[in-house]
Amino acid sequence: MDVPRVLVVTNDFPPRVGGVQQYVWNLVRHLPHDRVAVLAPNWAGWREHDEGQPFAVHRWPSSFVSPSSDLARRVRSLVREHRADVVLFGHGFPLPLIGPNLASRGLPYAVLTHGVEAWVARVPALSAALRKALHHARAVTAVSRYTARAIRTAVPAHVPLSVLYPGVDVDRFAPSVDGTPVRDGWGLDASPMIVCVSRLVPRKGQDILIRSMEFIRRLVPEAVLVLAGGGPYRPKLEAEAARAPSGSVVFVGEVSDEDAPQYYAAADVFAMPCRSRWGGLEVEGFGIVFLEAAATGKAVVAGRSGGADEAVADEETGLLVEGREPKAVALAIAQLLSDREAANRMGSAGRARAENEFTWPIAAEKLSAILTQAAR
Repeated sequence: MDVPRVLVVTNDFPPRVGGVQQYVWNLVRHLPHDRVAVLAPNWAGWREHDEGQPFAVHRWPSSFVSPSSDLARRVRSLVREHRADVVLFGHGFPLPLIGPNLASRGLPYAVLTHGVEAWVARVPALSAALRKALHHARAVTAVSRYTARAIRTAVPAHVPLSVLYPGVDVDRFAPSVDGTPVRDGWGLDASPMIVCVSRLVPRKGQDILIRSMEFIRRLVPEAVLVLAGGGPYRPKLEAEAARAPSGSVVFVGEVSDEDAPQYYAAADVFAMPCRSRWGGLEVEGFGIVFLEAAATGKAVVAGRSGGADEAVADEETGLLVEGREPKAVALAIAQLLSDREAANRMGSAGRARAENEFTWPIAAEKLSAILTQAAR
């Protein structure tokens, strides 16, 4: 792969857990290792993580990197050390605020954006700051067509804006993965299983999944909802689960990246009825978990929010529903649990789509072309 030397500057990088962190890390690790260096926060467990990386990783002294003059100096120093041709910011805001400083010294930069920039672009004061940060960028990317449309008003017209979809590791997330250890470990055996792997926050819709279990149990007795993930919403979700049918909701906590494929494999249906909040300011930018489920050969139920309808092909790889409606969510899930032929067909279609359109090498190849153009 022909790619310029790249210095990635990001607040979002493992070992911190999250979709954005995985997006940035997977893009970086699929670029030529001798052409990449990373500057990221000092997050717990970073030493063990960085020892296993084939490229250089530099850590900022604190757990959050601010767009300061100190950062600008450090970036310029690392550019010289690694002979970088271009700087790539892992998020649209706030780190690219040092971009104009770099550009004034002849250092080109490109910027990755995600779901959060969709609302930043709609808040006047933040939008103005975002536009300033991106004014001298050579390229900006978006994770979906939806987020690209949302941020276009904050991206100056002369700056190229490209959609750079997330990918999935189709070797790790595959129909061949054995989910039996998960079922056995939680004593679920042959129970019809709905799995949601996601951070526990309101937008993801775990509360609606819990409320839907009463309806699902009427149609599919013994069905069980397995919620994998951690987050601030857990106490409220546990209170909601106390009102659900006995034994119908299982919290398994945060799942390691290593164990995640087994949870998808254990599922009969994957569901995350994400929803837009705050008048559309908070949306699902895309939904990497939908790709991971599809690659594992699972039918998906997703909420209509942001770019989710680009991650899930409705009635082909899964079902799109109104994520605020427990009955709508329940009917979609029960349909797939009851009609195994349809669920298997959607799972197979999802797997094929992931292999053909959404692998990390495909995403990295596109990023390589964007960075090559930016470095010129």
